[in-house]
Amino acid sequence: MSVRLLATDLDGTLVGSDGLVSANNRAALQRAAAAGLLVVFVTGRPPRWLGEIGDATGHTGIAVASNGAVLYDLAADRTVSEHVLSPELMRVLTSELRAAFPAVYFGVEYGTNFGHEPGYRHDWEISPSHDRRGNPMQPPLVAALEDVIARPAVKLLAKDREADPDRFWHDASTLLAGRASVTHASSYGLLEIAPPGVTKASGLAEVAASHGIGPEEVAAVGDMPNDLPMLQWAGTSYAVANAHPAVLAAADHVIGSNDEDAVGALIDDTLSTLT
Repeated sequence: MSVRLLATDLDGTLVGSDGLVSANNRAALQRAAAAGLLVVFVTGRPPRWLGEIGDATGHTGIAVASNGAVLYDLAADRTVSEHVLSPELMRVLTSELRAAFPAVYFGVEYGTNFGHEPGYRHDWEISPSHDRRGNPMQPPLVAALEDVIARPAVKLLAKDREADPDRFWHDASTLLAGRASVTHASSYGLLEIAPPGVTKASGLAEVAASHGIGPEEVAAVGDMPNDLPMLQWAGTSYAVANAHPAVLAAADHVIGSNDEDAVGALIDDTLSTLT
């Protein structure tokens, strides 16, 4: 069947190493919109980091954020739906993870804001000072773990900077199997933990179903382990050349790198099959 929806990860896939969306990729997104090809951003980013992407690309529609836990309307700048971890579940997960990995520290994505315990060091600006409308944004909560996990969250982050990321992912996934979805998209020990069954695939499936589109009509492209469920769900899967080895092995096809405008080229190749 023809591809009706193209799903793309952002960082490391559509976004270049310079943190920008290239002019070639922006133009390809515009051609997709004009031709009626639905393009969906599927990302680990929280909603507050999506405004800049929407502004940079002119892209509207529903994005899948926080690894599938949030559906976000880029045009209206609002959350459509979310799947959350309860405080009770986070207490169990953090207790077991800290017992197994004593050097771990935790952060929490609430959807519109962030919280973390004092030992959690972040490596980028966690929250912009203002939203895209110029309104001040609440600064991150820095508090004891019991206070940080006292409200529902769309993502629990577990960081052990000395851990091998793939081994940490494997061992934590085994430990929490059936009780949480565990993935990673980092070059160091940073795990992203969602409610059980919540992945990029589940979020993308929600968006596709709302348009009457089945997985066989979806192509997906990504670069890191958090993309694997989406790539396995889609009818056709692509890895960018700079992808993690597990993604390169799982994808149906390997295309150019994120710095070679590979997603833009993939969009144009897809459009050529529709004409």
